[in-house]
Amino acid sequence: MTLNYTDSVPLHIQLKQIIQQYIVEGIYEEKIPSERAFIDEYHVSRSTVREAINLLVREGIVEKRHGKGTYITLKPIDDWLGNLSSTSETIERMGMKPGAKLIHSEIVQLNERMQRITGLKEAYHFIRVRYADRTPIGVEYHYYPTDIGRKLSTYDLNEVTLYDVIELELGIKMFEADQVIRSGMVPEEVAKLLDISDRTCILITERKLTDVNEEFVELEQAFYRSDMYAFKIKSSRNRS
Repeated sequence: MTLNYTDSVPLHIQLKQIIQQYIVEGIYEEKIPSERAFIDEYHVSRSTVREAINLLVREGIVEKRHGKGTYITLKPIDDWLGNLSSTSETIERMGMKPGAKLIHSEIVQLNERMQRITGLKEAYHFIRVRYADRTPIGVEYHYYPTDIGRKLSTYDLNEVTLYDVIELELGIKMFEADQVIRSGMVPEEVAKLLDISDRTCILITERKLTDVNEEFVELEQAFYRSDMYAFKIKSSRNRS
C-alpha cells in the first residue's frame, strides 16, 4: 500500500489507515515498525508519522511503551462465514467483552424490496450499536415479525444476546441464514454513532434468518468498522 501525495486526504490520515489495515491483515502482529521505518518507507516527515500513530493511540488500537516501541492493543474481530453465530459470540471468541446499546425501536412499514425478502408488510424494528471492549464496532438494524418483536421489546436489549432470547426464551430454533457482504461508504447516521469520519469505507452486511420450518425470523442490515471487523472463509477444492 502506498500514500497518495496529491490526494486531499492528509498524509497522516492515509498512513493511519495503512497501519490499521496491516494490523487487521496480521502483517503487524505484536508491535508496529519504528517511526524511522515509516519515514524511510513512505518518505514522510517524523511529525506526519507521529500524528498517524497518535490517532491510533487515541482510538485504542496501539499503545506506546517507553523505550520498547508501539504495541498493538486492537484485536480484530474475525467472523467465520460458515457459522451461524451472533455478534456477541464472535466478539467473545476473540477474548473481548461484547456490549450493546439500544438506540431506537418501533413498528415500521417495509418498502417493496424488504417486503419481498421478509414476506411482511410491517416489522418490529430495532437499532443497536455494538461494542467490543467498550469500543463501538458496528450498528445493526434488526427487523422481526411484529409478534416476535413485541416479545423481544420486553427484554433489556442492552444486556441480552438477541439470539439467546429468540432460541432459549421464545423457543424459536433458527436454522439457516442467507448473507450478503459488501463494502461501501458509511452512512452519515452510522458515522455519528460510531464516531468515525463520514468518508470512511466500512463493511455492510445483510442477513436473512429462517427457522427449522423455513419461516422468516429476522432481517439484519449491519454496518461494521472495517478496521475492527474481518470475515474469514475456510474452503477446500472439490477434486471429484
